[in-house]
Amino acid sequence: MSKDYKLAKRRYVIAGFICVIVAIYIFRLFSLQVGDTKYKENAESNAFLRRVIYPARGLVFDREGRLVVFNQPAYDVMLIPKDVGNFDTLALCKVLSITKEQLLEKWAEMKNPRKNPGYSAYTPQKLISHLSAEDYGRLQEKLYLFPGFFIQTRTVRQYNYVAGANILGNIREVSATDVERDRYYRSGDYTGDLGVEKSYETHLRGVKGVEILMKDAYGRIKGKYENGVHDVAPISGRNLTLSIDMELQEYGERLMANKIGAIVAIEPATGEILALVTAPNYDPALLVGKERGKNYAALVNDPQKPLYDRALQGAYPPGSTFKPTQGLIFLQQGVITTSTQYPCYHGYINKIRVGCHGHGSPIALKPALATSCNAYFCWGFKNMIDKRGTKAFDQFEIWKNYLVQMGYGYKLGVDLPFESRGFIPNSEFYSKSFRGANWSANSIISVAIGQGEVLATPLQIANLCATIANRGHYFTPHVVKSIADTVIDAKYKEKHTPDIKREYYENIAEGMRMAVLGGTCRTAALPGIEVCGKTGTAQNPHGKDHSAFMGFAPYHDPKIAIAVYVENAGFGATFGVPIGSLMMEKYLTGDISPARKGIEERMLNSNTIIYSGVKKH
Repeated sequence: MSKDYKLAKRRYVIAGFICVIVAIYIFRLFSLQVGDTKYKENAESNAFLRRVIYPARGLVFDREGRLVVFNQPAYDVMLIPKDVGNFDTLALCKVLSITKEQLLEKWAEMKNPRKNPGYSAYTPQKLISHLSAEDYGRLQEKLYLFPGFFIQTRTVRQYNYVAGANILGNIREVSATDVERDRYYRSGDYTGDLGVEKSYETHLRGVKGVEILMKDAYGRIKGKYENGVHDVAPISGRNLTLSIDMELQEYGERLMANKIGAIVAIEPATGEILALVTAPNYDPALLVGKERGKNYAALVNDPQKPLYDRALQGAYPPGSTFKPTQGLIFLQQGVITTSTQYPCYHGYINKIRVGCHGHGSPIALKPALATSCNAYFCWGFKNMIDKRGTKAFDQFEIWKNYLVQMGYGYKLGVDLPFESRGFIPNSEFYSKSFRGANWSANSIISVAIGQGEVLATPLQIANLCATIANRGHYFTPHVVKSIADTVIDAKYKEKHTPDIKREYYENIAEGMRMAVLGGTCRTAALPGIEVCGKTGTAQNPHGKDHSAFMGFAPYHDPKIAIAVYVENAGFGATFGVPIGSLMMEKYLTGDISPARKGIEERMLNSNTIIYSGVKKH
């Protein structure tokens, strides 16, 4: 190998080595100047303060245009750690009405990267939130004594009604997960938590603005940079109009005081929810301000679970409110006609005891609905599932699929978080339960009357009632009627129609009308208004039976469909029917007639928590 070749090869190696060194320097310079914002923040923070301007959160109105949720100013103590000079700690504590220990604790939390992700000494950090107006005034006067500190104004929620907390929700400080999931947020921001505040957060929160302020060599604010030319104005959040009638909601919560359960009222023609009551409930104002954390912990630890929305999350045996679904399925499948009669000899079905109560026997569909005959619907279920020449497995799947079409067994898709799906078993469920052995209608007869493994939410029961009121269709229930400057989700305008003939819905509606005229729902009768209803007494293995009711009115032009469920309250006619009828009367007429004031007084003052033996908290 020649000497010249070796030298040439060595030059290439040296040149390659130099190129690698240059590339490393270029990459490092790029990462320092472009990729790493620390030095940029350091340089800019010496001359500028970029202050976030928080937008006003969208307002919330009810269906009648009443203001429900609005904003009030709140003040946070902010600081840029790098700019904080020497200051009198005790003087600051005195101004803020806190102890030195509390200040040091908050300071440590602010600097803790686990509790305050993204902490930087060069960017604004929140030290204390929710200053009172008095503390704000005192600090504003003496802010010059505390270099590096400033006050940031934001808004918090205020409520015009002590009602609807489960619908409205609240706002809370963002978590590390929120910041990681959505770049809109930074530590110290607020986001919707529960209710429409959560499900409509992106509409309500608006768009942040920013103002750029100049600082002198001592960190003092000297005014806006270039007279505010580079400032960005915030954009307020969109206003929501709820489908809720807040006066009806408030009335429902009064009726459910000292009770556990739920009320759901729907406008059948639109699927708009008129009232969504859960009991017990709480004042939404409890989750605002300095005491939010303490109050939230108290609500979480309350044994009666006021944060648990029973209207959406409570999965209950529907009891006899389930019987209209059975009548519809049996009619559609040709198992019965409206004139088909079944015997009710003290409730015996092929030697299986099914509890019932005194009424005529044999009985046809409409009077069976009116008197809530258990035996009738058990006979129909048996004749469908055990149909000669078919398998129980296949027939049960047909039965289950009709229920799914009616809105049972799956989430309906309401525009609120944490909706439960309830439970409708399928054939495989029973095949596993019976370990592959043959099973028949007799094995699971209780599901025919809304007992056994069947579970439904009050929302699903109310939705069934709205479907019957519409004679065969429903719209996905929702609590927001409109959003300013945008359109509501198209899914809330979509009509859902189970594969059941309209004439069969007419038959069921007539049976429910008979229940009010002379059956189990007589207490639901209203002066001048044709009401249709169905009672439900759901067996409870853990105590006293649950009282349930569903109904709609008027019969031929339905404006409201309702479901009421009161835990441990006994027969459906005892609490479910009167509460449901009072809600319908209140909505349709605006008041309660003098003849029914006694019923109203009894419902307002009754206490089913004590009545059921459950200790009141």
